[in-house]
Amino acid sequence: MRVVIACLAVLATLIVAEEAVSEEDVLVLKEGNFKETVNENEFVLVEFYAPWCGHCKALAPEYAKAATALKEQGSAIKLAKVDATEESGLSEENGVRGYPTLKFFRNGEPIDYSGGRTADEIVAWLLKKTGPPAKAVANVDEAKAFIESKSVTIIGFFKDQESADAKEFLAAAAALDDHPFAITSEDAVFSEYSAEDGAIILFKEFDEKKNVYDGEVKKEEIQKFISGNALPLVVDFNHETASKIFSGDIKSHMLIFLSKEAGHYDSYLDIARTVAKEYKGKLLFVTINTDEEDHGRILEFFGMSKEEVPGLRIIKLEEDMAKYKPTSYDITEENLRSTVDLFLEGKLKQHLLSQDLPEDWDKNPVKVLVSSNFDEIVFDKSKDVLVEFYAPWCGHCKQLAPIYDQLGENFSERSDIVIAKMDATVNELEHTKIQSFPTLKLYKKDDNKVVDYNGARTLEALTDFLEGKVEETPEDEEVDEEADVPTKDEL
Repeated sequence: MRVVIACLAVLATLIVAEEAVSEEDVLVLKEGNFKETVNENEFVLVEFYAPWCGHCKALAPEYAKAATALKEQGSAIKLAKVDATEESGLSEENGVRGYPTLKFFRNGEPIDYSGGRTADEIVAWLLKKTGPPAKAVANVDEAKAFIESKSVTIIGFFKDQESADAKEFLAAAAALDDHPFAITSEDAVFSEYSAEDGAIILFKEFDEKKNVYDGEVKKEEIQKFISGNALPLVVDFNHETASKIFSGDIKSHMLIFLSKEAGHYDSYLDIARTVAKEYKGKLLFVTINTDEEDHGRILEFFGMSKEEVPGLRIIKLEEDMAKYKPTSYDITEENLRSTVDLFLEGKLKQHLLSQDLPEDWDKNPVKVLVSSNFDEIVFDKSKDVLVEFYAPWCGHCKQLAPIYDQLGENFSERSDIVIAKMDATVNELEHTKIQSFPTLKLYKKDDNKVVDYNGARTLEALTDFLEGKVEETPEDEEVDEEADVPTKDEL
């Protein structure tokens, strides 16, 4: 009997192993093999994806390249994926709220993945998480090979690697996943790079080629130094750089809209670099190639057309994104300096998008709002006003449209209730910022109290809400996980 049980146990193990099939070196996980895979392998990165998700499709080839690269290195790190639309139980168990979601499992214990989405960035993040924070460099050849391995590398030069300063350097290295770090005590390496004991040098393939840290040797200050120097003076916006642009310490960005096909990069990039160097640490200069089809929505977001390219905008990322429109689009050193100075001095007025008011804005039961008539209609204290803030491209908004039109029809005879809508992609308000679509807000009569609607998007539920038959939800109390949210990497 014991032999039978033992054989069955081995057979069960083999069956599980067979279920964890591999596609392009990426393990395919399902309910039946998920726990075994993450528990029996020390390191597993798992992607929860949806087949229809655009970001997932973009990630797929890079994810497969990373898996193959690790396999060729002989790494024990495994990459796996879960079709979250098929394995809803696993998705819920792992707190998946969007796609793709990546979780890194160390001996079965998960943490959120916080690295980039290229093969090199994925591999670098995983090696950092599973190895020492900084590679030991023993000679000049190793140092050269390390520096040449990536576009940005950092080396700490410490005679005593147990010193307080060396420990601060290693703490910074452990906290930053985007770039590889090394540490050395070798005299020959010190001499090769003219480094003194305690030096921290950032090597890069662009701009100044290297930056030497001269601040206080504290983890947080070293991190700021690296994040401030690891990006080019002028960063080109794309899928790979988006997260670095928006997650960096510099929250004010000069956006330069150019057409590569029209030769704008050749004409204006050196001018932008010259000015960007003068404002380093204060403002990040970002170029956006408007020839890219995916960047069309960015122009729309700023209320611009291709006829306005080359063009300029400034954004400031705080709790909300504030947008500023320069008085001149001239890409000259003089105009760029003047525009940046006005912005830094607080003299550049915030730019809010607005459509012209349609002549027939109140013709239909659902009234059309734009920036210019919003306050007049919505803050009328004699009426309850329900407003849908929508985006023309939003799938959820399109599904809601016939229901919302019927709601307007049903309340068209009520003089104390107004049903309205506003295209929030081309109309902006100083007092109200919209984070997802559709957003529904009720502006109460008498006191103009704002109540967010977070209920079901059905005619019955919306009717009950307007008639006060359901409990109201105070503004910002809940987040609608089913709304369409424009992500920062899409601007």
